[in-house]
Amino acid sequence: MAPLVHAAQATGIATFTLDSPGNRNALSVDLVAELRAALAAAADPAVRAVVLTHSGNTFCAGADLKSPCDPADFVALLRETAELPKPVVARVTGHVRAGGLGLLGVCDIAAAGPQSTYAFTETHLGLAPAVISMPLLPRLDPRAAARYFLTAEVFDSAEAARTGLLTLAAEDVDAALEPVLAGLRKASPQGLAATKALTAAAVREALARDGSRLTELSAGLFASDEAREGITARFERREPSWSL
Repeated sequence: MAPLVHAAQATGIATFTLDSPGNRNALSVDLVAELRAALAAAADPAVRAVVLTHSGNTFCAGADLKSPCDPADFVALLRETAELPKPVVARVTGHVRAGGLGLLGVCDIAAAGPQSTYAFTETHLGLAPAVISMPLLPRLDPRAAARYFLTAEVFDSAEAARTGLLTLAAEDVDAALEPVLAGLRKASPQGLAATKALTAAAVREALARDGSRLTELSAGLFASDEAREGITARFERREPSWSL
């Protein structure tokens, strides 16, 4: 089987590209496992920082509803990203949904282009953004988090930057990232590790404190009757029974 995560390295930057077009880079068992393995390989001293990006028009569609990964494995991926002693930079040019927003949110720096869109779709499936709340709530404007978590509205990159989901939104995301990556290349490994420990402290604390509880909540919601109805309705392209 072709790899779902492609790794490349140049001048101190390791780039991991999500490449699972068949399910819009959804968080399947295999994709999560490959991304965890790639992050482990980023311990290479030659790597100063990681760029996480994607092929196609979707950064990550959230959970793979046909082959979902174990919530505990996804929490492990979030924890390993937060605890990696090197900055992780998200480069987004497409859509991000549900669990994909947790992956985006755990990155230290996130940049996106104008074609990107965002939505926390969980409530429309009978679910909640339980696990992804851990990296997101420490970063997001609280009022915005409440609105978008609850309503599942779609919003654009400018709104994502305003609310704290993105570090920056730009017409040319690669040009916008040039000074960011240049700054990371000039920084010392020790300085980056110690500084990331400061800036990611709230996210790390949330993952350590609430990981088990929210993993259980997520698993319980996925197994519920409402979630089965919501997911079935999504596959059948109809409104779920509770929709008014």
